[in-house]
Amino acid sequence: MSAVLEADNLTKAYGAVKALDGLSLSVPPGGVYGVLGPNGAGKSTLFRIWLGLIRPTEGEGRIMGGVAGKDAKAARRTGSMIETPRFPPFLTARQTLVMLSRASGLKNNAARIDTLLDRVNLTEAADRKVKGFSVGMAQRLGIAAALLNEPELLILDEPTSGMDPAGINEIRNLIRSLADDDGVTVVLASHQLAEVQRVCNRVAILDHGKLVSEDTIDEMVSGSTQHLRISGSPVTAIMKVLGKKGTRDGEAVLARIDRKEAPDLIRRLVAEKVNITEARWVGGDLEKVFLQQTGEPRAN
Repeated sequence: MSAVLEADNLTKAYGAVKALDGLSLSVPPGGVYGVLGPNGAGKSTLFRIWLGLIRPTEGEGRIMGGVAGKDAKAARRTGSMIETPRFPPFLTARQTLVMLSRASGLKNNAARIDTLLDRVNLTEAADRKVKGFSVGMAQRLGIAAALLNEPELLILDEPTSGMDPAGINEIRNLIRSLADDDGVTVVLASHQLAEVQRVCNRVAILDHGKLVSEDTIDEMVSGSTQHLRISGSPVTAIMKVLGKKGTRDGEAVLARIDRKEAPDLIRRLVAEKVNITEARWVGGDLEKVFLQQTGEPRAN
């Protein structure tokens, strides 16, 4: 299979507003694929079309080689969590997964449910009623529910919403484990750009319903501007050596140079008796690329 998900000239209009505007995109199998964009860029709309929850105005979405919304076999091979999940508040986490298993025609496999609860770190809360769950705990339960059918493809919309740093780290490790150890293709949308950079293999950036950029993480960030940030004293000596290539950055200096120039620059600074305490490359991160492609984030 050349692609697990495809968008072929997809347009979704709500009156005069186009949530998607002629979007074409192909998601390869394997690894973790990030779909990024400001609020209103069309990420959730794209996911809903792929899952058959809504129909496009024009174009076609395909999932596992079949037409989105029309291929029952593809749907059974897919797990998903779109936005913050909602569950019956009077059920416990364990009862919720049992209910969803039965509703989906799956075997009531108690051992698998225990494994999933453990995998999303909800074992201790397994028999607590969902009504007392935090947003982050509900997200964890939503991910467990999405894994009930042992999917080949997992689509997650903001999977770490409402989580603290420790929870975000756990879900990041879970997502990488699903891709690396279980062979699941994970497609996710997130505003946590630093996390996306750490967990994803490829990313697509959407804006106003259009695709503005798509590549591997390494290739995408390699073109963003990097500077050598030098901390040392006296700063005046550093600025003198750099001339117009130097910019003050608090108590440090940003050097606008190529990487190949760095060794010679360090030697010149040492010759000028500069006491260098730190020299490191800064920039080259996904957030900078994202803002360059889409501009400042919009208000909610």
